[in-house]
This record gives sequence, C-alpha cells and structure tokens, in this order.
Amino acid sequence: MTLRFSRLGECRPSLGEGPVWDDRRHCLFFVDIRAPAVHAIRLDGSGFRTWPMPSLTGSIGLAESGRIIVALQQAVAILDPDSGDLQPLIEITGEPARNRLNDGKVGPDGAFWVGSMDMVHEGRTPSGSLYRIDGRGKLSVARSHCLGVSNGLAWSGDGRTMFHADSHQGWIDRIAFDAASGSLGQIVRIVDASPAELGKPDGAACDIEDGYWSAGVFGGRLNRWSPEGTLLGSTPLPVRTPTMPCFCGDDLKTLVLTSLREPEHGDPDGGILLIGRSPVAGVPVQRWRDQ
Repeated sequence: MTLRFSRLGECRPSLGEGPVWDDRRHCLFFVDIRAPAVHAIRLDGSGFRTWPMPSLTGSIGLAESGRIIVALQQAVAILDPDSGDLQPLIEITGEPARNRLNDGKVGPDGAFWVGSMDMVHEGRTPSGSLYRIDGRGKLSVARSHCLGVSNGLAWSGDGRTMFHADSHQGWIDRIAFDAASGSLGQIVRIVDASPAELGKPDGAACDIEDGYWSAGVFGGRLNRWSPEGTLLGSTPLPVRTPTMPCFCGDDLKTLVLTSLREPEHGDPDGGILLIGRSPVAGVPVQRWRDQ
C-alpha cells in the first residue's frame, strides 16, 4: 500500500483530531483538542474557519439539522456553525475527574458514539467508558470503565460491524452491531497488541471493501487492517504522529489525516493536515438524527 500525502493548508493545530467530511458544505470539519476549537477547511486549503470551544474538545459529528454535536471535556454540546451558537446538551456524570471525552463518531444507527480516556500519562488506568447518545440526547453506556484511551470508532459499509480501539492498551476490537437498535453483540479482539513499528491504534475509518484504516500514532504510519486482523498494508507518513484518517470528496477517495504537534516525542513537524488519494472509496459517515 503506497500512498502519497502532501500538506493541506497552513493551519497547525496542537492536537488535531476528529476529521469528518461534510458533503453538504463541501468542507472538512475537525477539532483541536488542546487549543479547544472546531475548525473547517476546504480540500483546496481555502475557507479556513474556527469556532473556539469552552473546554478540551475530543470529537464531533454532523447532524441532520446541519448542526454539529461536540464532545467537550465531560459534556456534550450542539454547535450551529452558521450562527456560532453553542448550546449544552448533556453532562457526562460518573467519569473520574482525570478523564475526558475523546474519539467520537456517528454510527449507522444515527446515534453519536463517544469514548473517554484517562488524561494522566504516567499511571494511566483503564477507567474510560464508551457512550451512545441518540438524537433526543438520551445517553446510555455501552462499555463501562475498561478503556485506557478509547479510540478508533468506525463502521463497515453494511452497518453490521463496529470497530473500536484502545490506544493505550494497543488493541482493536471487531463488534457485531445492530444498526436498527444500536445494540452491541459479540466482541472479537482482532489485534491484541499493535506492533511498536506500526504505532499505537488511534482514530480510524472504514472503506467499502471492509478495510479498517487506522492512524498509527507515534509510528508515523497509516495501517489498513482486514476485519480478521490481517495487516493489508502500511503507509509511512511525513509525520510521526497521525491521529485520524477521513475519506472526503464527491467520490470519497480523498484521504485527509489530522496529526499531533508533539516536539517532545520527536515530531516537531506534526500538527498539520495531510491529504492524498486512496485506491478505494471510504464508507460514508452517518449524521446524528436530531430531526
């Protein structure tokens, strides 16, 4: 798997994450977790916009209404990108004070799925959970207090399989998924410990051939796995700290990756957006059913 990437735009988020393609506005939305904001950019690098957020911002999802559901530190809010208005939706209770919300994505059930993580690097504990938030704002717990860094949410094209990863513990799970109810079934660990040279499994996306594309953070790789956990390909990247791929464009064959700016980990050039072409189209990400 040999792909070529170049830099997209001039923005340098501190911790770029959560890219999602908006096929209505023809732009990419993404977040900066550390300098908390939601950003937007076009695929030609133009039209860069910013909406500052009140706390650490882990991820976003597009809504049917045109609004954006935003995972804040321990709460979820709704952003209207046209007016800039931000309205609270729910508080996440029961999370340890040292935890925050992290990777999130809208599933085939029309709900926003978001996990949490322990923010303390030394002595990090598997205390994070995975949550489901439906279009009415009702919250349920899908996986409870078992995650170090919840990450890698993505769904197969037929909506019957969810993928979920833990960047801290290094595993990737394949989970049977009921798109009608949003319930989870059998869990199979397809990668038990990602090899160090591939990086830690971070954000991810699925393609229409059932490939699972995972950003190998701290390994400088974009890894494509089969649903059984076979490594189908691994592309070296110009940054060591990619955080999440996203399929974009009318044909969903343009790949954009966010990255992390972390000089202390040997990547002073991180924190940029990368753009390239994929040989296979991605699975469209659904919208939160708030209407």
